Amino acid sequence: MAKTTALIFGYNKYAHEIIRNVKDKYNSIKVFSLDENDKAEGLYELEYFDLSDEWADMQKSVDMKNSMAFCVLEDTAENIFLTISLRANFKDLTIIAISSNKESANKLLMAGANKVIPLTETTSDIITNMLEKPISHKILHDILYEKSSLKIAQVQIGEESEFKDEQLTSIDWTRYNGIIVLSVMHEDLKSEFIYSSKAKRHIIKSGDVLIVVGFEKDIQDFENKIRSKRYVNWSHWSW
Repeated sequence: MAKTTALIFGYNKYAHEIIRNVKDKYNSIKVFSLDENDKAEGLYELEYFDLSDEWADMQKSVDMKNSMAFCVLEDTAENIFLTISLRANFKDLTIIAISSNKESANKLLMAGANKVIPLTETTSDIITNMLEKPISHKILHDILYEKSSLKIAQVQIGEESEFKDEQLTSIDWTRYNGIIVLSVMHEDLKSEFIYSSKAKRHIIKSGDVLIVVGFEKDIQDFENKIRSKRYVNWSHWSW
């Protein structure tokens, strides 16, 4: 039986390739774009979303357990963050993501993707095989609720940090292997996902706290590289 809905996040050549290959396998296709200037071409619904969006409305109209999400945003950090958000909200959703290299593939799996496809391999045969035989991997839920060597930590920006006075969008997060940065918390305890529209314009200040996911050694390396220290150990933190 065909899966209910194909949810495609990203409006680009990869999205169009997936649409061509899944249009006969799903009852409906929904495409989500970050750019309000994008226009649908008739084979699917096109909706606009922000990475800080809540997903409650989608759950009302889509059978998430019997659907599949494709994360094909071309910005690696945004694609990782999207995967984390979807997995945190929909534990039974099958998530397929694209990656540009092995490092980003590992991060996407850590973020909760069931299957990661290298950009060089997005052919119709591979997509078809992926749909028929999804591969399960540990998901973000395991980090939060089960025994895991992965941790969530708060790293507070110090006066000597290289991030101080930098805009969030100017930081190359790929320099920090094994780390996924989720959000920034201000001194007034207000927290924003780092890929939301508002947070992108944020200038990092001393005292701001970054919420990160990673293995203990990678978190320690991250602290040393940016010359900042852990504020609270969130090993047992849960949503």
